[in-house]
Amino acid sequence: MTTGNLPDNAPALDLFPQFGDEIYDMVASEVQGLSDAQLDFESDRWEWSKWSIRRNVSHLASGDFRWLWGRWGDQLFPAGLDQSAEIEELLASPNDRRLDESKYWAMEDILKVMVRGLEFARSVLAQETVGTMRSREVEGAANDMWSGTQEAGYGGIRTDPEDPEKIYISLEATFRHRYWEFTTHLYNIQRLKRAQGLDAVVDLPMEGYLSLPGWDLSQP
Repeated sequence: MTTGNLPDNAPALDLFPQFGDEIYDMVASEVQGLSDAQLDFESDRWEWSKWSIRRNVSHLASGDFRWLWGRWGDQLFPAGLDQSAEIEELLASPNDRRLDESKYWAMEDILKVMVRGLEFARSVLAQETVGTMRSREVEGAANDMWSGTQEAGYGGIRTDPEDPEKIYISLEATFRHRYWEFTTHLYNIQRLKRAQGLDAVVDLPMEGYLSLPGWDLSQP
């Protein structure tokens, strides 16, 4: 992700071309042809195996809405959206950071939500420039993930000078986080497949969270 030399007036889409077809194609390719038993395999043996493949994909499918509407909505859509009620219903899930499994259980339905989420993300990028992506910020809480990202030299995250427990996350850093969430959970999906004797399909870039010191890269 070499985007540091882009001018401020460049389209934000230039920062994150992965939000075209690349992300969806990676996920869809990795889950294609899997049986329900394979999609639902979970184990307490490893921390990463406590969520099934299906639940990893459900988490990814809801993530763009959770971040761009749930965390950024007041800034990005101050007048609301025609589909705001639909998005709120989508996010009204009893499951931890996943879609409502009583409504979205079939992989086909989960992937359809992912398509909608990626389209939503692209619509945000289409309205922004590189400069606005880097100047817009939301408040967040400091944790090891954000601190590790800062220490690795990635921008878009700054600590409140008066409160070290508080950070500010730029819109660029948010999209970078979303892309890295996709690759990180795809890595988990591949590990879950290998634990079942299945081959991984996608050649993942070992970047982002996967490249941070101390990140769990264990294999079955």
